[in-house]
Amino acid sequence: MKYRNMNTPTTHFRKNREFRKNRSCETPKKVFVGLSGGVDSAVSATLLKEQGFEVTGVFIKVWQPDFLPCGWREERRDAMKVAITLDIPFLFFDFEQEYKKGVVDKMLAEYKAGRTPNPDILCNKEIKFGAFWKKAKAMGADYIATGHYWSGEKDQSYFLWTLTSDDLAHTLFPVGHLEKSEVRKLARKFHLPVSEKKDSQGICFIGDVSMYEFLVHFISAKRGKVLNTKGEVIGTHHGAVFYTIGERHNFEILKKKSEDGAYYVVSKDIKANTITVSSKELEINSLSPTKISVKSINWIDKPTKSELSARIRYRGEKILVTIQSRALDNVIVEFDKPVRGLSLGQSIVFYDGEICLGGGIMDKIREV
Repeated sequence: MKYRNMNTPTTHFRKNREFRKNRSCETPKKVFVGLSGGVDSAVSATLLKEQGFEVTGVFIKVWQPDFLPCGWREERRDAMKVAITLDIPFLFFDFEQEYKKGVVDKMLAEYKAGRTPNPDILCNKEIKFGAFWKKAKAMGADYIATGHYWSGEKDQSYFLWTLTSDDLAHTLFPVGHLEKSEVRKLARKFHLPVSEKKDSQGICFIGDVSMYEFLVHFISAKRGKVLNTKGEVIGTHHGAVFYTIGERHNFEILKKKSEDGAYYVVSKDIKANTITVSSKELEINSLSPTKISVKSINWIDKPTKSELSARIRYRGEKILVTIQSRALDNVIVEFDKPVRGLSLGQSIVFYDGEICLGGGIMDKIREV
């Protein structure tokens, strides 16, 4: 995914290639690469070294709950193997406190308030492009680099909307323009020890655990009633705070007819501890919003028109929107048609064609 302003990943990568041509007469720039132990960051570090940068690999440790297996040491070993293969310095940054305060505590507070935040976006803002850059800069780095993609099938621009022009000016995305298959080929070409390693899943840095499995250890909730759109009790659930609009799992329907399809959460009431579900297409559509307010806006590049496209979830299809008002950090957005599965607290990211303009947090449903 492209960015229109001049401090862009595309521009940075082009500058990297120019630097490779001129490295014999220039002092190498210092770049700290976040080495996670995976293939994307490993290839990123390799490409930067090939281009003439003075590369330092950094493994970032964050807070992890006691109930999950401790996997960070194995990930650190893989990252160290990459650094040894590339013959680059290797550092260890401990951001346990920053992650707990800036990501986990904020995420839990949002869930308790009935909203559904995105931990990966919080993690990017607070850790990968926040604490990491602050410490790298203090140690003399000119840039930081990550293995994020900003185009193609793995496009991760949905998670990058919080970046400002200042952030982009000192951030490099060496594999950003590539497809995952190309990155795998490069990893094999350079004989990297993680070339066949599977992609990580789950919550940012924490690993392969579902959000419900994570939340139940920190949020106390009682079982509650599942209602249909008429207000009739048709089942039970584990606690309204755990559910996202559009979800169709982890609740029990006791009065289900043979002709009923899948039931989806269409609303929830935190105070009453109830969720309302429906299996009827017309009902779901009629209860889906067409206008919302969006807060905490960050414009990477300010729009020049009101009609844009947007994503309300990672890798979701782009939908047509109209921005009806523009304030510094607040807008009202109207959708071209009712949007199913819209969860307040999640991010909405705006695009002009293939250009990522920025995004914000979906805050309130507005009356049409």
